[in-house]
Amino acid sequence: MKKRNNSWVQRLFVGVLPLCLFSFLPIKAQLIVTDNRANAESQLRKLSIAEMAIKSLYVEEVDEQKLVEDAIRGMLEKLDPHSTYTTPKETKAMTEPLNGSFEGIGVQFNMVEDTLIVIQPVINGPSEKVGIVAGDRIVMVNDTAIAGVKMSKEEIMRRLRGPKGTIADLRIVRPGIKDLLTFKVKRDKIPVHTVDASYMLKPGVGYIRIGSFGATTYDEFKERMAQLKAEGMKDLVLDLQENGGGYLQAAADLAGEFLEPGDLIVYTEGRQVPRRDYKADRNGSFRQGRLVVLVDQFTASAAEIVTGAIQDQDRGLVVGRRTYGKGLVQRPIELLDGSMIRLTIAHYFTPSGRCIQKPYEKGDKKSYDKDLLNRLNSGELTNADSIHFADSLKYQTLKKQRTVYGGGGIMPDYFIPLDTTRYTRYHRELAAKSVIIQQNLRYVDKNRKALKKQYPDFAKFKAEFEIPQSLVDAIVKEGEKQNIKPKDDAEMQQTLPYLKLQMKALIARDLWDMNEYFSVFNEDSEAVKKALELLQ
Repeated sequence: MKKRNNSWVQRLFVGVLPLCLFSFLPIKAQLIVTDNRANAESQLRKLSIAEMAIKSLYVEEVDEQKLVEDAIRGMLEKLDPHSTYTTPKETKAMTEPLNGSFEGIGVQFNMVEDTLIVIQPVINGPSEKVGIVAGDRIVMVNDTAIAGVKMSKEEIMRRLRGPKGTIADLRIVRPGIKDLLTFKVKRDKIPVHTVDASYMLKPGVGYIRIGSFGATTYDEFKERMAQLKAEGMKDLVLDLQENGGGYLQAAADLAGEFLEPGDLIVYTEGRQVPRRDYKADRNGSFRQGRLVVLVDQFTASAAEIVTGAIQDQDRGLVVGRRTYGKGLVQRPIELLDGSMIRLTIAHYFTPSGRCIQKPYEKGDKKSYDKDLLNRLNSGELTNADSIHFADSLKYQTLKKQRTVYGGGGIMPDYFIPLDTTRYTRYHRELAAKSVIIQQNLRYVDKNRKALKKQYPDFAKFKAEFEIPQSLVDAIVKEGEKQNIKPKDDAEMQQTLPYLKLQMKALIARDLWDMNEYFSVFNEDSEAVKKALELLQ
């Protein structure tokens, strides 16, 4: 009984406390609070009246849901570039890759013209368990034709996905087999990996590429680290190029693997949000080996947090180009219909105090989106001499007092210029029209068995395989059909080396997986070459 009385007293005290605090405010302060509250209520009424008036009186019928969504977007557009609104469908598509899984049949696929071809079934996934193999064509799902009907890729994905435990009744054409095959696939949770690749670059040097920071990134990273250590890894190249970010906590957990307990990783602070420090809170699994981080102009947000922490704590070297400069913290506000507002509430700061966010003007997203183009035009991406920082942007690293720079993004310790000569206009147009990927799929689909027989392991493929002239000719011919032609023979010759490298990497991916793709691609990466040079 006594306990119940205490609880009742506590609840009464908590309820009365705000009134007690308010009663001691000066009369002027009370009036200000009252005026602010009344003003806020007045603005909300104004917004509500406007919405009701349009709905009830406008000359034509309006979509009320779209009206409200446009109003929300209109408010957010006047703020910073990263405060956004997403519909329920957009919210699901945005969060699914970061949440670590989705529910479906578990195949990697691509479309050749209007036919779905399985690139690979997910290992131990539902499709592999029932016998679906690479090269299969899925032509029907639950008695609905998806081949030859010009159905969008998004619509096909919607039909293949579904709640865990439901059945997808598939009809499949398999090369070499006359009759349609039938498979009943029980949908299940399919993992979404954020660690793209990991392998040994050379004896003693491991390589890990992280595509984004999601719910499973830290666990994936630890698993890949353990594998590489078992293969003799002493030093690590951490590739964060084109990593657009993700969850702050995932980035903080991963950075902690390289730092000493108590080392500051990042801190956040905003107008209504007090400073919060994120520190390494455990004995990291890789505190001794040498570390090089690769970044570029697309490395953003959570990836910049990891990069900034490693640089400021003098834990490793950063190689590449200045990162994107996304240092605003968004709080997700879930709405009743599944839509979401992601509202900026604070800034990220590196351990030395640098604000990661690049400058912007409120409401001017157009100029903000042109930043990378401006960097290219100014020469920043191609020439280190074009990069200049004011003395006011100088900061010192925490252990060695090296000079680093603020002003938005993370400036690398070693600059790697963007090579604009290797990726020609001709190559860009072939890629944009999907000519390269389509011809790659056709080639692998036709030659998969022969390739596997000739190259039973990846090491032999990497050392000996060369792109046949017939495949190059097929790409050129298909390009001509779509009015894509090189300007002259010089452009053609300039295009071929990078095109062949890309094709070899894609074939390796389709025959094996992403480790093999990056193993081929990184053979010609200036950033990787520089990392290996530094580690020597």
